[in-house]
Amino acid sequence: MKYPLQNKCVLVTGGARRLGAAIVRRLHAVGANVMVHYRASAAEARALVKALNTVRTGSAAAVKADLLHADTPRALVASCINTFGRLDVLVNNASSFYPTPVGRMNERVWNDLIGSNLKAPLFLAQAAEAELKKRRGAIVNIVDIHAEIPLKDYVIYTVAKGGLAALTRSLARELAPRVRVNGVSPGPILWPDANIWKNPKTRAAIIKRSALQRVGEPNDIARAVAFLVTDAPYVTGQIIAVDGGRSISL
Repeated sequence: MKYPLQNKCVLVTGGARRLGAAIVRRLHAVGANVMVHYRASAAEARALVKALNTVRTGSAAAVKADLLHADTPRALVASCINTFGRLDVLVNNASSFYPTPVGRMNERVWNDLIGSNLKAPLFLAQAAEAELKKRRGAIVNIVDIHAEIPLKDYVIYTVAKGGLAALTRSLARELAPRVRVNGVSPGPILWPDANIWKNPKTRAAIIKRSALQRVGEPNDIARAVAFLVTDAPYVTGQIIAVDGGRSISL
């Protein structure tokens, strides 16, 4: 069996649950040693790392950190090197997501949404630059189809993800030719936790306006990430929409 990431190290931010955990499992399955970053999901992170280390001893570790702190990017890169001796792939998955309609925005929510969705990926990439260049590594940013098609009432989130899309393309130029930088834009995969998204009519309307007429699965995103990391050596600066065709149906 081929293990394209064997002996390589992958850092996944927000990797303890939801899409992040699916990405961690997928990259681990193709040989990677994984560093699972989390902020508050300690129980989920411990359970995931335990399960992965049962499959392959010493192949997974977890690190707690607040991505909004200035020293976190350097600390996360150092954790990877100290634990696994290297860093080959950075997956910027961690994200805050909640509505900020006009009239209810303030500096606190701006700092949180821009910080997690745009600032952290930028400074993590900068902190990892030397190690990724040494390894001819890759960065994958988890963007959002709403970076291009604004989601009503989510002004700051839309701005942040739009910035992340631009950052993906910009870093692809800045870090070439030794580091590839790409993105994956999810559509309806996992419903957000907020009550508004639990409404069956809201969900049905979203599904109806998707070309494939169904919700995707976390592993759909994980497979796209794995493709960009392992099977796309001539691809950089690109953002793949994994959305069941929703972005062409809106």
